Amino acid sequence: MTTSDFNAILPVLVLTSWACVLLLVDLWIPKDRKAITAWLAAAGLAATLAVVWLLSGFNLSGFGGMVALDGFSRFVSAVVLVAGIVVVVIAPGYLNQRQIERGEFYILLLFTISGAMLMASASDLVIVFLALELLSIPLYVLAGFARPRAESEESALKYFLLGAFASGFFVYGVALTYGATASTNFQQIAAAVAAGQANLLLLSGGAALILVGLGFKVAAVPFHMWTPDVYEGAPTVVTAFMSVGAKVGGFAALLRVFFTAFPALSANWAPTIALIAALTMTLGNVAAIAQSSIKRRLAYSSIAHAGYILMAVVAGGAAAFSQFAASSALFYLLAYGIMNLGAWAVVIALEKRDGTTNPIDDFAGLGAARPGLAIAMTLFMLSLTGLPPTVGFIGKFYVFRAAIDAGYMWLALIGVVTSLVSAFYYLRVVMVMWMKPGEGPVALPRSLGWVVGVMAVATLVLGVVPAPLMAAAGRALLSLFASA
Repeated sequence: MTTSDFNAILPVLVLTSWACVLLLVDLWIPKDRKAITAWLAAAGLAATLAVVWLLSGFNLSGFGGMVALDGFSRFVSAVVLVAGIVVVVIAPGYLNQRQIERGEFYILLLFTISGAMLMASASDLVIVFLALELLSIPLYVLAGFARPRAESEESALKYFLLGAFASGFFVYGVALTYGATASTNFQQIAAAVAAGQANLLLLSGGAALILVGLGFKVAAVPFHMWTPDVYEGAPTVVTAFMSVGAKVGGFAALLRVFFTAFPALSANWAPTIALIAALTMTLGNVAAIAQSSIKRRLAYSSIAHAGYILMAVVAGGAAAFSQFAASSALFYLLAYGIMNLGAWAVVIALEKRDGTTNPIDDFAGLGAARPGLAIAMTLFMLSLTGLPPTVGFIGKFYVFRAAIDAGYMWLALIGVVTSLVSAFYYLRVVMVMWMKPGEGPVALPRSLGWVVGVMAVATLVLGVVPAPLMAAAGRALLSLFASA
């Protein structure tokens, strides 16, 4: 191992080292002052974000080409780190109110963020698997963090069992891929196919099983079954991160694997993913209509948005690896993270202290009691629907355009129709907030108010001025397409 090897994983190394140190430091922090652990965790995330920024412009490969530090990994890492900082800011008040404030929450969060970052950097299927487990195992524990609440423990068990099942598919896919190409390295797999040295039938089977494993992580149909129950039972602050961090990590691996390891199979996997995208958008939006719980409604919304992102993945593979389509996927991931974290922050503000599920009617009267909070939630709902002038509208415009350019007009039409369907359940929340009487003022911690405000401003500003973010996503993909 050389210095360049460690430089290639420096951001992940910084964060995991900080988490290990914090695990020891937390032993000396009194139980009633765990907010100190939260601020230390936030400092670690900020320091890692600074390292990512300082490494801008460097393209490094390490450990025999198994990991890569490039624009793509830096972009994804920045998104996940910012999401982590947002959750750490929200978490102390939420955990303290429910008497589940324990220092290990923040340490587990740092480890799962490290896993998501490593998924974006992986250039070998073995590293993808290790990163997938590093992302998932802490999340299993965090889902059950509200013990002894039965709902939280049930969500952790369901997530663990189905996650282990999906990991089995992924590992079997890796084995088939190795059998077909004698390698697990992305570039070597692509080179073996290009040289005619791969067993294409075996390789197609491996790619299909890898898609199953990653499809579970991004909550795509038909691998979505865990999502509503886990989102509902887990502590809401965990659900907020899970809906963004796990999805970003899963899509980062999906883009890197299929665009750099399996480009020659795009004629096979693009139509398959197109069908999955159509089913995901349809089921997610239609099933959300029947949900009376805001957490389950946002869970099905999360499934639906995975379908929109998959639309860009399809377009990227079908249109000779269109950089615009892949950039659209990255743009949508960030846009979804902003508006979704904002929506979950409002849900946390209204959630009862016993952790019971919020029915939609709990939003009644919010417009009169907390007009600022109601305006922000209205903005998030409009953005999730895909209405201008929000970042959600721009995100959908980009992915629909990418699908049409790639010849998937029918998929874009399904996206438009399902977006219209989603307006019913998103705008119903808006109607309840502004048109139904409620109980009275809502207590809003200052940190939570800041998060809601910042997310609302970002939702609006990036909807009006999206070009710099789209350009950054395009630059992030240059190294990925250079290796494709």
